[in-house]
Amino acid sequence: MSTGKVVLGVVAGAAVGALVGILYAPARGSVTRRSIYRKGEQEVDSLKDKFSDFVDSITEKFEKTKSEVTDLVEEVKVKVEEVEKEQKTSKK
Repeated sequence: MSTGKVVLGVVAGAAVGALVGILYAPARGSVTRRSIYRKGEQEVDSLKDKFSDFVDSITEKFEKTKSEVTDLVEEVKVKVEEVEKEQKTSKK
């Protein structure tokens, strides 16, 4: 399951939960609004944390891939130098 679908599911679940909570809440309007505001802040913080984790994960994968490509390029350079050296010595 992709990260985008997970985030969408979390947001949709939070919205449905908030709506059901409002419909069944016996509290006054001002209390309910404060509760909704706090819940919204919690959800925003949760989404920020998940987004930060996602960015960290992507960054880590990028750095790993970059390192692997750099290593591969170095190996190819060494092989090319070896082949050039062999060609020079075989021409003599």
